[in-house]
Amino acid sequence: MTPALLHRLIVAVSDDLIAHADELTALDQAVGDGDHGVNMKRGCEAVLAKLEAIGAQPLDEALKAVGKTLVMTVGGASGPLFGSFFMAAGDALSRDGKLPENLAGIFGSGVGAVSARGRSQPGEKTMLDVLCPVLEILKAEAGHPDLIERVRTTASEAVARTIPMQATKGRASFLGARSVGHVDPGARSSCILVHAVCDSLEAEQ
Repeated sequence: MTPALLHRLIVAVSDDLIAHADELTALDQAVGDGDHGVNMKRGCEAVLAKLEAIGAQPLDEALKAVGKTLVMTVGGASGPLFGSFFMAAGDALSRDGKLPENLAGIFGSGVGAVSARGRSQPGEKTMLDVLCPVLEILKAEAGHPDLIERVRTTASEAVARTIPMQATKGRASFLGARSVGHVDPGARSSCILVHAVCDSLEAEQ
């Protein structure tokens, strides 16, 4: 992980989430407060504003800086959840900085932090319904030559599986059965993040 690659990853993820802000807002209008896209856009813009300072740090500290920025700038539940993911991943990387060997473990620490912060599990129509399947593929397919494409496909398929789910966590849970038939906004934004990372890493090969 070179500083240049870290810089490109941060830009790619931020730009893609900003570009999909209207889509995320529309999804959230169906099942939530309707502010997910706006909130994610604001958080990503804040990260980009600190890009030079964040990108100059070692990867573990950069991840934690991204997480803290999201916590401070993204409203609603998304800021603490996405922020917890990056901060926990950064902490895990500080303890064992072996990449790509320990990628699944580091990613898993982030997923665990999201689960703990949101008091949620897969199957409740949340971002975990994308993050957990991605984690499983990272564990099962580590070292596979097509890992990036498998991760990308897994994330896309996981988003689609949230459509028939009934939400039992977050604002969407207030809708009960009416939450069925809609893509979960947090799952979609997680998928966009995963795809942006995959695309950037693929471009490096």
